Amino acid sequence: MAYKDLSHFMDVLERRGLLKRVRAKVDPVLEMAEINDRVVKQGGPAILFESPAGADVPCVVNLFGSFERMRLALEVDDLDEIGAQMMEFLEPDIPTNIVEKLKALPKLKRLADFLPSRVKDGPCKERIYTKEPSLEMLPILKTWPEDGGRFITLPLVFTKDPESGIRNCGMYRMQVYDPLTTGMHWHMHKDGAAHYRKAEARGERLPVAVVIGADPAVMYSASAPLPPDIDEMLLAGFLRKSPVEMVSCETVPLEVPANAEIVLEGYCEPGERRMEGPFGDHTGYYSLADEFPVFHITCMTRRKDAIYPATIVGKPPMEDCFMAKATERIFLPLMKKQLPELVDMNLPLEGVFHNMVVVSINKSFPGHARKVMYALWGMGQMSNVKSIIVVDREVDVQNLSEVAWRCGNNVDPKRDVVIVEGPLDVLEHASAIPAYGGKMGIDATRPWKSEGFEREWPKDMAMAPEIKDLVSKRWKEYGL
Repeated sequence: MAYKDLSHFMDVLERRGLLKRVRAKVDPVLEMAEINDRVVKQGGPAILFESPAGADVPCVVNLFGSFERMRLALEVDDLDEIGAQMMEFLEPDIPTNIVEKLKALPKLKRLADFLPSRVKDGPCKERIYTKEPSLEMLPILKTWPEDGGRFITLPLVFTKDPESGIRNCGMYRMQVYDPLTTGMHWHMHKDGAAHYRKAEARGERLPVAVVIGADPAVMYSASAPLPPDIDEMLLAGFLRKSPVEMVSCETVPLEVPANAEIVLEGYCEPGERRMEGPFGDHTGYYSLADEFPVFHITCMTRRKDAIYPATIVGKPPMEDCFMAKATERIFLPLMKKQLPELVDMNLPLEGVFHNMVVVSINKSFPGHARKVMYALWGMGQMSNVKSIIVVDREVDVQNLSEVAWRCGNNVDPKRDVVIVEGPLDVLEHASAIPAYGGKMGIDATRPWKSEGFEREWPKDMAMAPEIKDLVSKRWKEYGL
């Protein structure tokens, strides 16, 4: 059964001992972040700060900071289940007669049931501030000492394509400049940035609505790497097995989830930029200050008992690592659809999602590993990945020790390392040019004679199965 809202999810976490309350007054400037960092690194629970200093709204952090909480958020026992369910809809049986057509109808109806629906009102409208909206009532965090200011770190930013009218919901940090304006950190590769560029080219304001807090499926979907023409609210409906109810904003022509905690309505002016940053980012380094569009607030709506969710990013592991690992598992089946030779994939926490990807493949022809590297570099957000390691199908890519062992033994740097140039994530620090630079592919598969390897390849060492079985049966006798 779908979570009704954020509070419903938090109640489930609390009953399971996965959420703790802090009743002491805690400062959103640095103090909350230090508490959160220690708790995440220890594998601890979500935290509800009931009395943030200087604000009348409680703050919750670390909602998704473990695999258990991610599974609870998306209501599955195994995150791999979601990808398998998605493929059921993306690979429908092609009906050849009237009976098969009738059999396909329930599946089509279920898909239609996930489409977002319009409602006239919702809890997010319990309090409406059109005359005096202000960010000062919210416990907005400053997370690291050299940050440029306080940042809204878990926003769901809604825009529409000025040409097609297609909705997008993305997650982009927002630096607070004053009670009514923030930065809008739209990276050049993001859909929100594309909407803004189109509006700017037309000399028009871009209407924007920012949701802070909703049910967990909606919050996760804002971070998902969907194609530009796929509505994140459809994905959220699929994940929660129930449509997302959307309500019209008060001052902008946009809709937002009716169960939202807080909604900021406003616009971004064409041609207006302001210095944003620095910001202590998920790489573990401060991202540099740069100019970004400015978001102007025209209205705030909220629940009367609203909760402000935030996330703190920094040197991994942090909460965003677990959200990214969910994405890895959910979208792997879709990637296999395009690259059937893929067996498994790992986005290592240490690679902060865009610096390293490890994939195992069913190698079947010379140069197959390189083919996979080039294909991944041409695939959506994978195009920004800096390093790709390819191993054989029997290698456990989730075991980085095994991957490193294979690299150490299988790789001839002269033969197996590919260096190319291409687009990089905006948060890539090492490249000389922002968002562009070198990319490396490492073929750690077993080399073939047809790839120029003339020597005999040594066999993997393994104990005889009968000895392994014997030792397993007698293990208690050894007293070890």
